[in-house]
Amino acid sequence: MAAKTNIFLTGATGYIGGSILVRFLDRQDFPSLNITALVRSPEKAQKLQGLGINAVTGSFEDLALVEKLASEADIVINAGLQRRHQGTGVVPKLIHTSGTAVLAEDAAGLYAYETIYDDSDPYQIEALPPTQVHRLIDLAVIAADKDEGYVKTYIILPSLIYGIATGKLVDLEVQNPYSILVPLLVAASLERGQGGVVGEGKNIWPNVHIDEIADLYLILYDSIHANKDIGHGREGIYFGESDEHTFYDLSKEISKALVEIGRGESEEPTTFTKEEIVKYFFIYDEMPIISRPSLLPNSNVDLELVNADK
Repeated sequence: MAAKTNIFLTGATGYIGGSILVRFLDRQDFPSLNITALVRSPEKAQKLQGLGINAVTGSFEDLALVEKLASEADIVINAGLQRRHQGTGVVPKLIHTSGTAVLAEDAAGLYAYETIYDDSDPYQIEALPPTQVHRLIDLAVIAADKDEGYVKTYIILPSLIYGIATGKLVDLEVQNPYSILVPLLVAASLERGQGGVVGEGKNIWPNVHIDEIADLYLILYDSIHANKDIGHGREGIYFGESDEHTFYDLSKEISKALVEIGRGESEEPTTFTKEEIVKYFFIYDEMPIISRPSLLPNSNVDLELVNADK
């Protein structure tokens, strides 16, 4: 009997991680996989164990536990792998989740993008400054492959993810089915009675449905598992995008929905005041999301997919 493939999946109860795990559970080759998930809740861990998942109760604060679980895996989705290479000589694989905010321009909602990023152009990605959101972690991941060689790394950059996750993990109340940004904007719009934008809302952001981004992880996993010749390290950047939108258009749809349910008077979004930005988005480390382009619609990103389309 062939040895099982050991997979360590972090974030298994989250929006993205849960959607990935559901796809593994539904695969015909699931019996050949040994999937370990790190879960904070003992109740959720018990439910996952009932589905055939090796659910370990713990958190990322327990570094020794995380390192141990990662060192036992052939493929990790979002974790570290140096110990496995040192102990076995095997070069394991890491699929790391970053985000397209690393590419963002601070447009303040006043203009569309100026740069089109290509995920097959490592020189363009390497030119990004370390001050960009996610960049320092991405650099460490790439260095583990490029400079140290103890792991092959693949970085997925999801764009704005939308849609409500579905499946058995949601049904069991194990997985969070909701994204972050759109519900945040909806909640703010409900309170103010109208959709809002930063500046004029002219900035453009790529988007992708939760099912599409989860499928990308599985496509990448299959390519890695089949030992296909695909980019890794500095050439292993994969954009997750299917379309794009201006934040004016997004906020206009929210405004229209508010009018339809009797919670708004106009379908035309208005500009968030400075006071509203502080009120609705001043939530992370005393730093307003206005300065975090991954989380507030004030910035631009435009992508050209090459690696992710292969």
